[in-house]
Amino acid sequence: MSSFYGNLFVRLNAGFLMLASAGGLFTDIAGSFFGRGPEAILLGDAPGTGIGFIEAHGLALIIGVTLWRIAYSRNWHAVLAAVHMLLGTANLLFWQFFVAADVLVVGYVTTTAHWVLVVAHLAALTGSTRLAAQSSR
Repeated sequence: MSSFYGNLFVRLNAGFLMLASAGGLFTDIAGSFFGRGPEAILLGDAPGTGIGFIEAHGLALIIGVTLWRIAYSRNWHAVLAAVHMLLGTANLLFWQFFVAADVLVVGYVTTTAHWVLVVAHLAALTGSTRLAAQSSR
């Protein structure tokens, strides 16, 4: 993958992380502090449990902003594959959250996006490693 397309791919991924995590963070805050939105059902009796939601979405937002601003390196594909593997796995392990909050569409879209991005970043990493090895000969 050329530097131009690699940077474009990382930027698009960063944009996805920023948008999806900002939406999640908004929902987390609404449910945790104001008893509103789909998370209110889960957090109504124990609003402090929202800390995990807020931390996860906040960190995803920070990662997205950082990757938007940082210089491209093919190593970022490995980092992003790991980030999406973590987020996609968490979604699957806690799938009942999407069911209980009645936000299955959000679960399907974000979980699918995470796993598609894992595969895409691993493919980009493999391709860029192969290109780097060929150019060093």
